[in-house]
Amino acid sequence: MIFDEVDKRLLEYLQLDSKQTNKELSNKLNLSVTAVYERIKKLEKEGFIDKYVALVNKQQVDKAFVAFCHIKLIQHTQDYVVKFEKEVTALTEVLECYHISGDCDYLLKILTKDMVAFREFLVNKLTSISHIGSTQSMFVINEVKHTTAIKF
Repeated sequence: MIFDEVDKRLLEYLQLDSKQTNKELSNKLNLSVTAVYERIKKLEKEGFIDKYVALVNKQQVDKAFVAFCHIKLIQHTQDYVVKFEKEVTALTEVLECYHISGDCDYLLKILTKDMVAFREFLVNKLTSISHIGSTQSMFVINEVKHTTAIKF
């Protein structure tokens, strides 16, 4: 597939608001509604668009406490890595988990109601994973920038 400037602009518009109609997009891109529809279908088919989601306001659902947690495993064997990743994936408070390089093994983004709920999560869920050697938590004071949009 040829990925051109129009596709990039289309993806930028969709990332800002995926509920825009094809007519609205066609006016912005100076294309026919059919051309916009076909481009979107092609972008979906080729894997440029993974899925469409609704971004929920954390405050409205009483889950505005954001923490980041560095995790070090006891050992770096395949068995420990696989088990940790399987168990951490099942924790609903963990929004994101990255296997990273550096001083720690994983970086988690955790969302809870408040500090009390975070402590309960840490004590009762996260540290119950037996392969964790240590954790270090950091708490968000202010969200300066948060976006899901990829710029081209």
